[in-house]
Amino acid sequence: MTQSTRLGLGVLALVIAAGQVACGDGPQDNLPDQVRRIPKLGIEVPAERRVKLEAQLSALAEKLAALKKSQEARTRALVPDVEIYHKAVHDALVYQEFFDPRELDFAERALATGLERASLLAQGQAPWETASGLVVRGYVSRIDGSVQPYGLVVPESYTPKGPGRFRCDLWLHGRGETLSELNFLRDRSTNVGQFAPEDTIVLHPYGRYSNAFKFAGEIDVLEALASVQQRYRIDEDRIAVRGFSMGGAGAWHFAVHYADRWFAANPGAGFAETPEFLRVFQQENVQPTWWEQRLWHWYDCPDWAVNLRHCPTIAYSGENDRQKQAADVMEQALAAEGMVLTHILGPNTGHAIHPASKVEIERRMASLARIGRERMPLDLEFTTYTLRYPRMHWVQVDGLEEHWTESHVSASLQDGEVVLQTKGVTDLTLSFPAGEAPFDVQSTVLITIDEDELEAPPPQTDRSWSVSLHRTRGEWQLGTRPPQGLRKKHGLQGPIDDALMDRFLFVRPTGKSWHERPGRWAANELARAIEHWRRHFRGVAQVKDDTEITADDMRSSHLVLWGDPSSNVLLGRIAEQLPIRWTEDEIDVGHRRFPSRTHALIAIYPNPLNPERYVVLNSSFTFREYAYLNNARQVPMLPDWAVVDVTTPPNAIWPGKIVDADFFDEAWQIKLSPARAGRGP
Repeated sequence: MTQSTRLGLGVLALVIAAGQVACGDGPQDNLPDQVRRIPKLGIEVPAERRVKLEAQLSALAEKLAALKKSQEARTRALVPDVEIYHKAVHDALVYQEFFDPRELDFAERALATGLERASLLAQGQAPWETASGLVVRGYVSRIDGSVQPYGLVVPESYTPKGPGRFRCDLWLHGRGETLSELNFLRDRSTNVGQFAPEDTIVLHPYGRYSNAFKFAGEIDVLEALASVQQRYRIDEDRIAVRGFSMGGAGAWHFAVHYADRWFAANPGAGFAETPEFLRVFQQENVQPTWWEQRLWHWYDCPDWAVNLRHCPTIAYSGENDRQKQAADVMEQALAAEGMVLTHILGPNTGHAIHPASKVEIERRMASLARIGRERMPLDLEFTTYTLRYPRMHWVQVDGLEEHWTESHVSASLQDGEVVLQTKGVTDLTLSFPAGEAPFDVQSTVLITIDEDELEAPPPQTDRSWSVSLHRTRGEWQLGTRPPQGLRKKHGLQGPIDDALMDRFLFVRPTGKSWHERPGRWAANELARAIEHWRRHFRGVAQVKDDTEITADDMRSSHLVLWGDPSSNVLLGRIAEQLPIRWTEDEIDVGHRRFPSRTHALIAIYPNPLNPERYVVLNSSFTFREYAYLNNARQVPMLPDWAVVDVTTPPNAIWPGKIVDADFFDEAWQIKLSPARAGRGP
């Protein structure tokens, strides 16, 4: 059942365009051996224009260097607001990403703006800090140290100082294969966007290009929001996530994974999962490996639908839009959880937002904003498949029976007691901040969890309360689990792609490989990884030789080690401490052995030299060029480890022939998954 609102009968059939069609170009993009380049190569820049742009870039670079040496903390903090202009034009020029001659004119204006900001900042002035209207700003990403842009719509009513805080809407943009940083800055300097509610700061994240705000794009949204919360008076109880087309896909994902952060979600069109969308929109016959199917749980939103109990959601679709499929599958998933989706339909409308629907969406969003975010529900439901997303309000999941299988917590507060039912969960923390614990400070707290009853200490005198629980041999106990070696935990749970959602370093081997073919393969994959990190995630991969890695690098970064234990000094140091044995003769994964002369190992594992960080062997993000053609394909392609036959050349899907692959168990040890037992990968 859908609460579908057909609006605008008798209204002019005017619609609001919403950018490019979001997710690919049909069956011609279903041919892995005929993958078109994304982004396409742009135009050749005339020599005289290139000289002029290079001169402006050089002048801006000189000013940036001086600003970065400033003794003033405020000045250094504002440097990214200037540097976004340099990076945008530099990258367009160096990587041939001017797609239209008119972009050259904007590039000159952008550099002029950058130079103006640099000059003002050198004098201690930054008028854009307090400007209203369209404002573009930047931050330095923790992932790779690159500067990333974001756009703002700041209402006229906003003042830097004063009583109260402001609502903030995140607006996630649609797919744009030519949406370079330069074109993003141009759009955010000239276009208010689909929605600009009164007395609301609208944040437009860049999302690191065209990835449906997943992986590093997901972190970009969170980092951009954190930057805005630091710089503006934002009401943390009135933040919404919204988007259309590819941005609608991103809004679904943020709604189900971070449901307790938003007062509302407003996804429009897009996609909500991988296999059914590709079948409907792309006419693709998807034939995944067993581990790909498991990893679909990461971004397949129907699997997480129950979490929307804690996030009011208003879906929108054009009545005639094929991407209405996203809301349809979420409607079915929510119905299975006893919820009815609010789904506004634009009458006789394709891939656009109908003007009357827009009015109705804004009316409902304003009503939800007046109420604000649900802060401390007495009853909650939470589903997760991975400890990357461990929390719902006052419940945090700290351990799972098995990653990528459904894990669930139902929790309620009943007359000063806590009642919990769990599935697939081994470790929990319950916590209430100061002033919010709903218990008597003079009484112990009774916890009923599954079949066990436990008596926990009372709240502290500031009315805060926290308790940890763990299950051992089928019985729940108070306290954290005693240390028993490695365990998967939040931020260290895999799979391979997880390592590139935080600070990482590519570690280049300086030694000689045991065998020529795997050594050459690793060198080529490293070169490809550097190129494609910039091409697809718009960053600068940090690369250091294995002999130059410091203790601080190991402390602060996940290390991506390329090569083998002979060629890479660090890999050689830790090889004996990995659960997969890799020698000059063979790769031994416990149940199968592969000759090292023709095979290489890809894996993720807690770094034996610093178990609070990952080491990754021979892999960047695991989807390749074929996935660039459709954002729904941009999902993890490999689990925690894989063995590659390097006699099969890499292609647009795989880094070679994957002859074996699996997840580590919850203790980071080799297991033979029932899903693949006896039948290989």
